[in-house]
Order: sequence, then structure tokens, then C-alpha cells
Amino acid sequence: MSGHEIVERALGLSKADGCVVLVQESSTANLRWANNTLTTNGAGRDRSVAVISVMGESVGVRSATVIDDLEGLVRASEQAAREAGPAEDASPLVTGEAAADFADPAETCSTAIFADLARDLGASFGEARSEGRRLFGYASHDVTTSWLGSSTGLRVRHAEPTGYVEVTGKNDLPGGSSWVGRHTRDWSDISVPGLDAELRRRLGWASRRIDLPAGRYETLVPPSAVADLMIYMYWTAAARDAAEGRTVFSKPGGGTRVGESLGPAGLRLSSDPRDPALRTTPYVVTTSSSSMSSVFDNGLPLGPTDWIRDGVLSALVQTRASARLTGLPVTPYVHNLSLDGGGSATTDEMVASTERGLLLTCLWYIREVDPETLLLTGLTRDGVYLVEGGEVVGVVNNFRFNESPVDLLGRLAEIGRSEQALPREWSDDFTWTRMPTLRIGDFNMSSVSQAS
Repeated sequence: MSGHEIVERALGLSKADGCVVLVQESSTANLRWANNTLTTNGAGRDRSVAVISVMGESVGVRSATVIDDLEGLVRASEQAAREAGPAEDASPLVTGEAAADFADPAETCSTAIFADLARDLGASFGEARSEGRRLFGYASHDVTTSWLGSSTGLRVRHAEPTGYVEVTGKNDLPGGSSWVGRHTRDWSDISVPGLDAELRRRLGWASRRIDLPAGRYETLVPPSAVADLMIYMYWTAAARDAAEGRTVFSKPGGGTRVGESLGPAGLRLSSDPRDPALRTTPYVVTTSSSSMSSVFDNGLPLGPTDWIRDGVLSALVQTRASARLTGLPVTPYVHNLSLDGGGSATTDEMVASTERGLLLTCLWYIREVDPETLLLTGLTRDGVYLVEGGEVVGVVNNFRFNESPVDLLGRLAEIGRSEQALPREWSDDFTWTRMPTLRIGDFNMSSVSQAS
């Protein structure tokens, strides 16, 4: 059965008071290379079905990837609802009509999408060998088609292509390693020569090695690293958790910090599912309830949301249930993120205006230390460079850092031009971001790291 047929069949089998069925079919392709040689490629397809049954104010969810007994899956979901207590997030199911494309088939992809990438990599491999460099990397493309239907009449479908490429260049010098990454929808905007040229430039900076101690340094944090920090902050921005006094967004004495200034005037952190460059699913899709999501909200339309507007915290992630508790508007989670501060300077221009400071490449192994301040720790990786007199003068050792992204927003010395950015650590979980380079006057490099 096709995805929409599974939805209709499961809804027809349901005996619950209410039912939501979600079918997702993914088509994936990937390409790997190491030591200037293509190594493996692969393609695959998979499908999952989730049935959400509502009995009174109780809900049961059952999922499967092998659909050999759809009726059994529906009955198991109903039984789970009967055995559950009243759901804290119980709400009426979202209503709607059938979208015109609901019966369309799944979209697919194959390794053929990498034809131009593989050709251009071959040329870069030859240049790298002649220059004593080694290239490693990974390219991924996924097209996930979702069909969501409800006993209320709602029928929606969405197909989302997501691609990204990561390339690491290495040589035999100490500190001779650097990384670049980009996200894409159709690979027409990926320039292998451009990526390789940037790696070559950074490896050239590593011809001089400088050891520095731990301490607070003026630091240029590039878009990829900013994305990793902002994504982690976004993942902790649940209004319910804040209202219960458990996060950095909790107001002392009760309530949330919505309305409080977190950064300079003009700073904006936002999400928009219809952003032309960062398009993502325009309605709620979830198979579990948490402080960030509610299965009762499935199919709820998503719109543009300013999380921070003009430097002020203006919204936290809200389900319909948490909005009733906090009295704040319903602002569901959207799977993209953009930070902008009105700056126009590129990273290179910000380097040129730096008297002395550090330029990062990316962050790695980010972990939470203190949820009440959102203090994070992690490592720098694949190139930390010393800037003196507006020029990069060499590569320095890696560091462990300790910083809170919320605190950083209040200490911004400069905000550069926003550009599409691939997070290094969260790329396969959260691909779609637009971020600027940030200048932090006193970024805390808490200890020296031996990581390469």
C-alpha cells in the first residue's frame, strides 16, 4: 500500500474516540571518501507508521517499521490508550480538510544525485595528492515524504529533501586539520573547488604553530559553531520547563523570562517553515508528547516565529497545552533556525578588523553542565587560528570551552553577516540554519585540549 492508503486504511480500522495516523517514507543516498579516494556509496528506503489513538483524555501510541499487521497495530494503540491515565496535554485533535496532493506518491533519490559532486571530487583529489594534502568526507541526501491523517478529516502531505556535505582536509603538520560543511536541497549550489580552496587556505595558516594557555580570548565564532550553540539553546526553550523553574529561561520567583532583554537591539532569533532557503515541514509532526511537543497537536499549522525580537526574548516553544498553563501564545517547535543582527561584515572582514584574537573553525562534543544557566562545555576542533594585526598568523592548540549561549548573547561585541550554515555536531539532527559570525570579547577557553 502507498502512504496515503495506509493512513486511510488505519483510520478506517480505528474504534477509538479519535485517531491520528502518520506514515513517513524516506529515500536516502550517501557517498564517502578518505585519503583522496572515493570509498563507499549506498542508497536505501524505509517506512514507518505511527498510530495515535485517543480514548477520552487518554492517548496510546504504537509505531512499526514492518507493516504486516496494520489492524494489530491499530488495536495495540487503542489498548495502550485504555491502559493509560489522562494525558496532561489532552486537547481536541486538529481539524482540517484533505490537501490536493495527499494521494501523491513518495519522492525518491539515488546516488545519481552525486554525479557532479563525485566528478569534482576527483579533480580535487588529484590536486590534493600533488600538494601533500588528504581529503576525507561524507555527503548525504535524504527525501522524506510524510502523510498525516486524522479522524477529524485532516489530510496533509509533505516531502522534504535534505542534503549536506562535510569535507576535512589534513596534512602532516601539527594542527594541520580543517573542516568545512554546507547544506543543500539539490546540490546545484555546492562548489567542490570552493570548499577545497577554503581547506587549502586554512591548512596554509597551519604552517606556523603557536601554543597558547587557557584563558579568556577575543574570539571570532563562525556560523557553524554559532549554529551548534543556538540549536542547543533552542532545544532547551520549552515554555513549560521554564514556567516550572527548571531552565535558563525561568524567571526567579516564578514564570518565564519572556519579555526580558537577552541581547543587543536588532538581534533576532527566528524560525519560519516557509523560509525559501530553509524550508521545512509547515505543520506539527510528532509521535510523542514532551515539554516541546504534543501528539494532540499533530497537523497544527506552523508559521514564522520570533524567539528573540530586537534583543528581547519574545517566545518559547509552546504546545496548545503548555500555552494554557503559561498564558502565552501557541508557538510550536519549527525545525529550522535563523540568527540575524543586521551586520554586513563577512568573516574575513571581521578578521581584518581584529587586532589580536582567535578564529575558530567549529565546536565538538558539546555537553550541558548546568541547566539553570545553560552552561555548556565542549572542544574546539579542526583549526583554531591566531589573528594579529588583521591577519591570521598561525594555528594554535585546541581548547575546552565553558560558555552559556544565553550569556554569550548578552556579551556580543560584533555580529557579522548571516549566511546559511551547517552545524558540525548536530548536522544530521538539525540541518537548516542561517547564522552570522559573532565576535565575543572574552570567550572562555577553560583548558588546553589535546584533541586534534
